[in-house]
Amino acid sequence: MEKNNEKVGTRSNEPTEHRGVKAMPFVIGNETFEKLGTIGTSSNLLVYLTTVFNMKSITATNLINVFNGTCNFGTLLGAFLSDTYFGRYKTLGFATVSSFLGMLVLTLTAAISKLHPPKCGTEESSICIDPTPGQLAFLLTGFGLLIVGASGIRPCNLAFGADQFNPNTESGRRGINSFFNWYYFTFTFAMMISLTIIVYVQSNINWALGLGIPTFLMFFSCAFFFVGSRIYVKVVPQGSPLTGLAQVLVASSKKRALKLPEQPWLSLFNHVNSNSINSKLSYTDQFRFLNKAAIITDKDQMNSDGSAADPWRLCSMQQVEEVKCLARVIPIWASGIIYFVTLGLMQTYCIFQALQSDRRLGQNGFKIPAATYTVFQMLSLTIWIPIYDRLIVPFLRRLTKKEAGITILQKIGIGMFLAIVTMLISALVETRRRHAALTRPTLGMEPRKGEISSMSGSWLVPQLAVAGLSEAFTVIGLVEFFYKQFPENMRSFGGSFLFCAFAMSSYLSSFLISVVHSVTRNDKGGNWLAEDLNKAKLDNFYYIVAGLQVLNLGYFLVCAKWYKYKVTSSDALEVGMEKVQSDKPVV
Repeated sequence: MEKNNEKVGTRSNEPTEHRGVKAMPFVIGNETFEKLGTIGTSSNLLVYLTTVFNMKSITATNLINVFNGTCNFGTLLGAFLSDTYFGRYKTLGFATVSSFLGMLVLTLTAAISKLHPPKCGTEESSICIDPTPGQLAFLLTGFGLLIVGASGIRPCNLAFGADQFNPNTESGRRGINSFFNWYYFTFTFAMMISLTIIVYVQSNINWALGLGIPTFLMFFSCAFFFVGSRIYVKVVPQGSPLTGLAQVLVASSKKRALKLPEQPWLSLFNHVNSNSINSKLSYTDQFRFLNKAAIITDKDQMNSDGSAADPWRLCSMQQVEEVKCLARVIPIWASGIIYFVTLGLMQTYCIFQALQSDRRLGQNGFKIPAATYTVFQMLSLTIWIPIYDRLIVPFLRRLTKKEAGITILQKIGIGMFLAIVTMLISALVETRRRHAALTRPTLGMEPRKGEISSMSGSWLVPQLAVAGLSEAFTVIGLVEFFYKQFPENMRSFGGSFLFCAFAMSSYLSSFLISVVHSVTRNDKGGNWLAEDLNKAKLDNFYYIVAGLQVLNLGYFLVCAKWYKYKVTSSDALEVGMEKVQSDKPVV
């Protein structure tokens, strides 16, 4: 599809001035401090809820799952409001302030004794006082503000950074690539700092200080963002692409009784909007009932430019094919929901395993914080990506004659297989940990949990490392899949799709945990998910999740075989970055 590269500027038709690199200190500074703040706060919340708010493991895990799920699901609403009404700048500004206020509320729950229950005793028989309704309300207020912040920041931050560069120039394209590199560098940097230094301060020094540091960093994030306001390119929202989706569904429903022509690619209405940035899509024969939206009848009237006078009755084949792109993606998206359960368990029950394992490092008595073990998952992913990109992909490219070495869906499938391996390793390690706790001398008592097994926490590293490899294939594959298979004007929603899968997975994980806990708590063999993992059978739960992952992989393979990649009229899978317009109106 031919793109108009003429640069249209502001509402007064002045040319757009992309500041590019000049805007990056403010954008990257905002990103760095925002990631340090949010990750530093959220990475150890599970331990905070069980130790400071005296919640049971089941209650805390379900609350974290609901919190994470709502944060991720809220990105869909954030993307809609940004693209339709407010624009990315205003959405990011509001969300950044909301995140700061949420962190401030959480810090106050730790700093002010009246905002959290008294500390439990160290004895197993000691009485723990539950939080009062007022304390819970104040805590949930902080969670609510963090949810608002995440819903606005996650779908907008990458796109806002890319908006600062002109994709029609070589320097602009290089700047966009550089920005993505720096973005993922800041994410890795923030994860490393949060899972080591900040988590150590929270677990071993003081929770008020440990939560206050991320809050202070989030304040810096707000400052960096607003200081650069005068030089940002601020894209004006042009209306929601969901309107076109609704028009196709309504029009095809109105014409459901009509018969499709024998050669629909020749006779159906196929007007293309000259202002659209979307690639012109080729006709596909999947979801043929949607084609009825493009059947021209005697009642349909045209405007002078060839467009339909009533877009709720007559839609172009281009619109129909764009809806088909979305419809084809949904089954693949659904497979990600079950897959993400594995990654979620590595962030929750793996921490509980670490709490009742030998976390001592060396002879000086230093004890690794339980939440810090998840850094091995990130390290595995970080080390693998350059190896895969620089060594394995060139080899696969020569072998398969494909540009990327393997297809996107093949990459996703490999990660799903590794998720099965992750759960099997996790189950075997848990069996070993519990056996050591029951048959060998233990290392003391973990408050409100049980005896600490003599098994080294290093045994948890393999399952986390394989989970990192799985994430490198499936999660990165899904990001690429949604970006390339969605129409260009729906890519922010494509990014939200990934977070929505995270959200549904969090709710599914919470449901599975609740069901297993309810079914087995009165079982003669004992509760599989008891507070004390030495009395539980967590390995059996892991085997159940492994079985679900096997079924999910089978479902994914069926969907992948059926799936048809998006193809443009020029047989290209993706429009080049240099063809994307930079003439979006800005203020």
